[in-house]
Amino acid sequence: MNHDDMKRDFDALLPGQSSEAGASRRTALKVALGVGYAAAVVPVCAQTAIKTSAEGLTVGDVQFDVNGFQVNAYRAAPKDKKNAPVILVISEIFGVHDYIADTCRRFAKEGYMAIAPDLFARQGDPMSYGEIAKIQSEVISKVPDAQVMADLDATVKWAAANGGDIGKLGITGFCWGGRITWLYSAHGPVKAGVAWYGRLVGDSTQNTPKHAVDIAPILKAPVLGLYGEKDGGIPLDTVDKMKAALKEGSSAAKASEFVIYPDAPHAFHADYRASFRKEAAEDGWKRALAWFRTHGVS
Repeated sequence: MNHDDMKRDFDALLPGQSSEAGASRRTALKVALGVGYAAAVVPVCAQTAIKTSAEGLTVGDVQFDVNGFQVNAYRAAPKDKKNAPVILVISEIFGVHDYIADTCRRFAKEGYMAIAPDLFARQGDPMSYGEIAKIQSEVISKVPDAQVMADLDATVKWAAANGGDIGKLGITGFCWGGRITWLYSAHGPVKAGVAWYGRLVGDSTQNTPKHAVDIAPILKAPVLGLYGEKDGGIPLDTVDKMKAALKEGSSAAKASEFVIYPDAPHAFHADYRASFRKEAAEDGWKRALAWFRTHGVS
């Protein structure tokens, strides 16, 4: 059953249902996380998409309650490893699809419990949208930062209760998730973050009152920013603004660093898209692992 069929079944089952109740029911009916890709990015570049085996790993969906809402997450961890360090993996606007699940498995192969929570379920299913602009306007713009921070807090709590060592906690995210990586590194108990081309500045709204440049001075954990020189959506002058803000901040802010990849566009790590740049992606991955090791997330 595809996403459109599931949505039609859901609408037929629950005529007139409120959006909040609908979101809860939609979570229950949704197919497993980490399966397929968002309609907005199909067709994918199958020749470059990485497929990491689940052999030797415990993988699949987990659930936990956040103020009466069941949040789903994709989890990958080494089998039979106790007290594994934990990495929170934060998706792009497309949600927890195949690429994000594969990234979790890559971390699990390195010895981590990697968890990617579905942070959009209350507002909608970005996988079902065929246009990026509609995902932004109809789903992403309605997701409050405060909701995301609470969901990530609950994710950490679940990890602690299920074999993860949250004394060795890191966070990484891509695009939308890169911005969240900066924010959670000022909010949560993480020891280090790696932000892949996350937006650094923006307008203050009810749902997004602060951005990375605003919270830079109060970072609790050092963040490695991996950005592309040719990213049309994140001008290099905004990176310069962030660097200046970090210099005036906490010890974690001062310890944060940026790597700018020449000629790399936005989403250069996304191996299923035409934006993928193999050399930059592989170098960024090595730097991410080294960053976590250096800052006690290993």
